[in-house]
Amino acid sequence: MADLKEFGSLPSGGQLQGAFPSKLSAIGMMMQRQPLTSDIEWHERPGNGTPLICLHGIGSLATTFAPLAERLGPDLRVIAWNAPGYGRSRPLASDWPLAADYADALLRFCDGLKLDRVHVLGHSLGTLIGASFAAAYPNRVSSLTLASCAHGRGTPRGHKLSEIDAKRLEDLDRLGVNEFARIRSPRLVFEPGVNHDLVEAVRADMTTITMPGYGQAVRMLASGDLSADCTKVQVPTSVIVGLHDQVTPPEQSRAAYQALVPKARSKFVSVPNCGHALHRQAPDALAATIALTIKDAMQEGVAELHD
Repeated sequence: MADLKEFGSLPSGGQLQGAFPSKLSAIGMMMQRQPLTSDIEWHERPGNGTPLICLHGIGSLATTFAPLAERLGPDLRVIAWNAPGYGRSRPLASDWPLAADYADALLRFCDGLKLDRVHVLGHSLGTLIGASFAAAYPNRVSSLTLASCAHGRGTPRGHKLSEIDAKRLEDLDRLGVNEFARIRSPRLVFEPGVNHDLVEAVRADMTTITMPGYGQAVRMLASGDLSADCTKVQVPTSVIVGLHDQVTPPEQSRAAYQALVPKARSKFVSVPNCGHALHRQAPDALAATIALTIKDAMQEGVAELHD
């Protein structure tokens, strides 16, 4: 499976046999909120076959994937969850959950929807959940795409938080969610001064965070070890990152890709002129990467049938 170093190497949506066009004009293909399932709030863009489940980052929510869903082919079912403690989703029981606890919640969610296998996209914090899920439940995952990888800091559960993680919680408590979001959102976008709409979209996402869900997510991030889970992943996996990501610098994503066993490596993609909010700033690149990763998974499945 060949590595791709730059987005310029990726085919456009139209070159992927029409499965992943740049835009969808079909009426009724927008993501819609669904009833709670297994205590999880979720949104869906209807489709067929093995669905794509999208896992958002620490300062975001399910609807952040709407621009991406518009660029994914109309035949692909797209599901985006609000992680435990986000939106109307019930928080986890533990004050300091691990990535495995979120992976177990994702398993219950998939069981509730009667999904035997899924393609998984994780962004930022969602990469820790996605990799943990793929490592723990390999028979439930067909492919994995990791965007803007959050490596985690390996802090043992219950130990003192790092200064960075402690400051997140202190700032939220001190500033309140609106000011917290206003200050932090420009860092997620490449050239925020000329991308005001993107910054505003990121800010609006961030104003939805609440406690205890955000605190649980911060502590999970503190304890995370993405590379350790990546060593256990067996399905085709791609990693994509913005070259100007200031939040989770590209070396974190490269480390995650290098941790994968060779047979699991699908694509490594670096996107120029893009920051951490890759799903908003470069949805075409992300859609194309997902398409190629799913294609690799389908080819692998065909090969296994002939072995």
